Amino acid sequence: MKVLKIIIILIGVIGRMSLHAQNGDWANLTRYVKANETLLQQTLQTRQVVFMGNSITENWVRFHPEFFKNNGYVGRGIGGQTSYQFLLRFREDVIQLRPKLVVINAGTNDIAENTGTYHEDYTFGNIVSMVELAQANHIKVILTSVLPATCFKWNPTIEEVASKIAKLNMRIAHYAQKHHILYVDYYTEMIGNDGKELNPAYTKDGVHPTLDGYMIMEKLIKNAIDQELNL
Repeated sequence: MKVLKIIIILIGVIGRMSLHAQNGDWANLTRYVKANETLLQQTLQTRQVVFMGNSITENWVRFHPEFFKNNGYVGRGIGGQTSYQFLLRFREDVIQLRPKLVVINAGTNDIAENTGTYHEDYTFGNIVSMVELAQANHIKVILTSVLPATCFKWNPTIEEVASKIAKLNMRIAHYAQKHHILYVDYYTEMIGNDGKELNPAYTKDGVHPTLDGYMIMEKLIKNAIDQELNL
């Protein structure tokens, strides 16, 4: 049944991908090809953990590369991507690296409708499919919350952003608990006093963390990783 679910999700992803065929490599499968080849020539210690994500993950590596290098973490974030694109490149950027664990952060750009109308069920299904693919390849998983936000400057027409994020986070957290998967709640630690926005102390644009924000996230995720890997 799990294989069937993955096939169904992939059919949906491929259908959406066809709408964007004019963009060529829609999932940007080639983005990390050379970096992945280099990693595979090194010891497994250099890639114990892969972070799969969007610009929030990509910026994290750029702002604080030492956090990744010193801990054997690998960032595989691509700005602007949605969970549909994550799923398409999951084999190239996660499975083939043979890490012990993958950290998945997905949902922000789905809600921002970067690749089409937001459907919570589809986004959640993409996340579940990535979990199942990881587990089928003996890779442990940590799921993380979507960060708080109330609007997206690049797509200001999106309504009820905060409530959509809260609903998706609740669903991811429930799934993680039901399936005994570690869930890291960035959301609660990063939310502002209004209970909706990303704390202004940790962001400049309301969506992406500053280095101070990443420092909060690092404490949370490293504790979870160490727990999962028994370090």
